Amino acid sequence: MARARNLIVAAGLVAFAAAGMAFPFYMASSKKPVIDPTKPLSPQATFRGPYINTGSRDVGPDVGPQKK
Repeated sequence: MARARNLIVAAGLVAFAAAGMAFPFYMASSKKPVIDPTKPLSPQATFRGPYINTGSRDVGPDVGPQKK
């Protein structure tokens, strides 16, 4: 009985992990955009900016003194 239960739990965990890993691919391949371009951005999105993953490359080097 314990072996059968372990197999059921393992199969459930594998199915859950597979669904979690497949979700980003599904979202990327869907035809509908995640953000509706006809509506204004939410306050949180305008605070973060539309390019959240670009980093601070456009700011340039820090010319001030570095405190440690």
